[in-house]
Amino acid sequence: MEALWTTEILKFKGDESFICDDTLVREIKLEIFVNEKSVGALMATPIDEQALAVGYLMSENIIASVKDIQSIESQNDGMSVHIRAKIDEENLAKLNASGVVISGCGRAHSANIDPQSIEATKIDSPIHFKKGQILKQMSEFYTQCQLYEKTGCVHTAKLFVDEKTFFIGEDIAQHNTIDKALGKARLACVDLSRCFLMLSGRLSSEMVAKAVMHKIPVIVSRTAPTCLGVMIARKFNLTLCGFARGDKINIYSGEFRIEK
Repeated sequence: MEALWTTEILKFKGDESFICDDTLVREIKLEIFVNEKSVGALMATPIDEQALAVGYLMSENIIASVKDIQSIESQNDGMSVHIRAKIDEENLAKLNASGVVISGCGRAHSANIDPQSIEATKIDSPIHFKKGQILKQMSEFYTQCQLYEKTGCVHTAKLFVDEKTFFIGEDIAQHNTIDKALGKARLACVDLSRCFLMLSGRLSSEMVAKAVMHKIPVIVSRTAPTCLGVMIARKFNLTLCGFARGDKINIYSGEFRIEK
């Protein structure tokens, strides 16, 4: 299924009106199946569905490693993803029993909200990034996001690996963009401990928790974090940066990874 949809609209510009075509982003209900059992559904944009499923399941600690995946298949014109893998049945049960409807756009569940219950270790990556390098990447961020350029209707995430390597995630739901970008990187066997993640939207608790679960050392946004997002970042030694615009950046935790 195509991610974009074109329709005819009436457009006003000043005192003039005219009929024209407009490009919109599609929205689907993506079902995820693991070992022939449904683990839930995500409202999503129909692009990079397999990466989204892998990123989501690894964010929730249901799949521990890409090596545990035997097969991935899209079905029903991309409306469902079917995965065969070794999984953590206890974490899957926890998601079904106590999952919280998260605050991102769309509707999905996460068991990784309470800082006291997140099953992760502190991030010990010694990697450092220069402030100018991060701000340069943020300034180029939107120019690399095709769906945003065409529709202005999606959230975006970008995982920076090096000057020549990065992974983009675009979706109507912000939490899906992280799972897509990190899912792509996981499938490519990238060392996430040497990367930083950029987001277009707020740094709320579930966004920060996803970075923690994947052991991303640095996460950056043009906008603000929430209180709980900062608490999670500080507990797990994650470098959390907000309001990264122009020549300014606010660092809420892990400032030792950012050089002048």
